Amino acid sequence: MHTTEPPQRRSDRAFILAGGLCGAAGVALSAAAAHLGGAFVGTAASFLLTHAPVFIAVGLFGGSRTLRTGSLILLAGLILFSGDLLARDFLGSRLFPMSAPIGGTLLIAGWLVIAGSALFQRRS
Repeated sequence: MHTTEPPQRRSDRAFILAGGLCGAAGVALSAAAAHLGGAFVGTAASFLLTHAPVFIAVGLFGGSRTLRTGSLILLAGLILFSGDLLARDFLGSRLFPMSAPIGGTLLIAGWLVIAGSALFQRRS
């Protein structure tokens, strides 16, 4: 199905998709951690569940370019951080050297950009 919706509407849908996938993965990984163990799986699940509502809110309610950029940085950090933790438990090795610290740094940066978005007036 081909749509001609504006780019912002597509990004809204992408954020809602990301939030839904993070939430589903967080619940599934919480169950895996409870049944199979794995210290890193539980941490990854918590991070996914904690951040999922951010993406859904940005997708539903929109926001400034700065808020959207912060959300994308947050998503990249979440993928790297959680991906590395999951690779450690499921694959027995890291995603790549420094992936968790890079992901964690991106998570912090994303939250700071989101906070900073409150300082910029949205253009009408």
